[in-house]
Amino acid sequence: MDVLYLLIPLSVLLVFGIIGLFWWALQSGQFDNIEREGERILKSD
Repeated sequence: MDVLYLLIPLSVLLVFGIIGLFWWALQSGQFDNIEREGERILKSD
């Protein structure tokens, strides 16, 4: 039962970290035009 006092705060920090990384990816334009990137790898140069 004592391990929950460690695991619950760590899991909350992990969730906040994942949300922060997702927010950073949205703000930096990582998901702006995902269709074009999928087509780019299929076309030969």
